[in-house]
Amino acid sequence: MQASPGNQAAGARAPLAVRMRPRVLDEVVGQDQLLAPGSPLRRLVEGTGAASVILYGPPGTGKTTLASLISTATGRRFEALSALSAGVKEVRAVIEIARRRILHGEQTVLFIDEVHRFSRTQQDALLAAVENRTVLLVAATTENPSFSVVAPLLSRSLILRLRPLDAAAIGELIDRAVGDPRGLDGQVALAPDAREHLVSLAAGDARRALTALEVAAETVVRPGEAGGDAGAVPVVDLPAVESSIDRAAVRYDRDGDQHYDVISAFIKAIRGSDVDAALHYLARMITAGEDPRFLARRLVIHASEDIGMADPSALQTATAAAHAVQMIGMPEAGLALAHATIHLATAPKSNGVVAALNAAMADVAKGRSGSVPAHLRDGHYAGATGLGNAVGYQYPHDTPDGIVAQQYAPDELVGVDYYQPTTHGFERELASRVPRLRRIVRGTR
Repeated sequence: MQASPGNQAAGARAPLAVRMRPRVLDEVVGQDQLLAPGSPLRRLVEGTGAASVILYGPPGTGKTTLASLISTATGRRFEALSALSAGVKEVRAVIEIARRRILHGEQTVLFIDEVHRFSRTQQDALLAAVENRTVLLVAATTENPSFSVVAPLLSRSLILRLRPLDAAAIGELIDRAVGDPRGLDGQVALAPDAREHLVSLAAGDARRALTALEVAAETVVRPGEAGGDAGAVPVVDLPAVESSIDRAAVRYDRDGDQHYDVISAFIKAIRGSDVDAALHYLARMITAGEDPRFLARRLVIHASEDIGMADPSALQTATAAAHAVQMIGMPEAGLALAHATIHLATAPKSNGVVAALNAAMADVAKGRSGSVPAHLRDGHYAGATGLGNAVGYQYPHDTPDGIVAQQYAPDELVGVDYYQPTTHGFERELASRVPRLRRIVRGTR
């Protein structure tokens, strides 16, 4: 049996974030919505709950901490598996151990970290044991379980979403770490502006805040020098924090739920014409190592989906950016992606292309297809004329205006209008031109 994370000795050499991990429920901050009296999670931690749970949330929000607290509840034994190293064999071995313990009245808590990395086969191996409560499963994941956990396992577990810690919670943890004997034990003082910067740098991640604090403290304290002869306490100031941290890690996982959230925000910012927000999300994805080809494809799609004929050149710019990504590569191609992002975000918007195609597709799906008019059919083969194909077709270029009154749609779709131009951008001109073209073609002018 592996020791509970909460029971492992966190000696002086352990990272600050490990040493400061809450040992009791009252030390947990920032997840009040899940820890109210009588809540499923509180009952689990207090040893009265029996439901398996999947803890879902960003890094540094307390998933491992809560798992360790659940494991220490009365009468429970703890087993931990990492999805990075465990296979089906290891899962079945733990389940067999749990079955033998039940005979002696002992319940086993099985903690699986990064459960989203388990294959479907590995997850399926857990189903019977979870359903029969052979094990109490506590799984942790940074990804949306709806995308990464099989449906049968989801239906057998409570899904508890942990929120990023707010500024007050991060600040409380930082203050606790500075003064607590498990932490820095008062060996340093923290300047207000440095504290504010650590809170901002954390972006809701307690581990990140404490790691940054630990590194900054090491720059002002040398072993044996804390306090000095006069009792002066070294101060961790803003320059100490800034010099210790090259840059904040971007909260983004290109293979996980953050991937979907950030790309969604990126597209919606462009659609909403917020060029600055769009550039922010683009920068986050580029910094996180997102595939630039994926970004280019999304821009090409968006150029037709949300701009269309309001600015026909948007598609050209997006396509050129996609070509630049292929031809040049990163990081230089990031400029082309930014170029296209700015063009699309500032362009007039129209979903006329989408609406027109959807309307036409809907009619086709309903069976409203009809026969191609005879005069439009292919006449380039022997016998075509005898079938009436291409007979009576009028070549528009033979007329001064390049347009003639002629039926193009199948009989049952004559007079159906799919494309409805807006008055945005170039479509303002089309809004008057398209109805005029329809009148000429349909012979109603």
